[in-house]
Amino acid sequence: MLSLRSDAFRNGDAIPIRYSQEGNNMSPPLEWSDIKNGVKELALICEDPDASGDEPFVHWIMYGIDPQTTSLPEGIKTFGEISKPTHARQGVNSTGRIGFSGPLPPPKDDWHHYHFKLFALDEKLDLSAGVGRDGFYEAIEGHVVDTGETIGRYKRKKG
Repeated sequence: MLSLRSDAFRNGDAIPIRYSQEGNNMSPPLEWSDIKNGVKELALICEDPDASGDEPFVHWIMYGIDPQTTSLPEGIKTFGEISKPTHARQGVNSTGRIGFSGPLPPPKDDWHHYHFKLFALDEKLDLSAGVGRDGFYEAIEGHVVDTGETIGRYKRKKG
């Protein structure tokens, strides 16, 4: 199994406000290891299953990540296609925008959980920038050879 972690928070701990919409609304740093040989691409999604609605709220989708890449710094630009720190494409989150959208649960909600999931794929996806959750999961189906996950929590600070 892939090892996925963040220097910003430990698995199961609170996500710092700077990564939320109450702060700087920037993606947290992520690191991973134990990528198997033969992996052609990495893909990432961050979802909040505690949000109201039938499906989890998507905060971030990224794919086309080179398997030689072992980390993402904080603050990845919210462009459909990025070239730094690695070439990759980003999908549409549940706010309808491309790139990362930080935590912001409703004011009266308790802690929400943010699942950052990394998928190692056996082939490169033929996806343009701007794919949504359904298209993402449809594209990776049958191609996932390994996964890693880390979970952060967030509770709104301001009413």
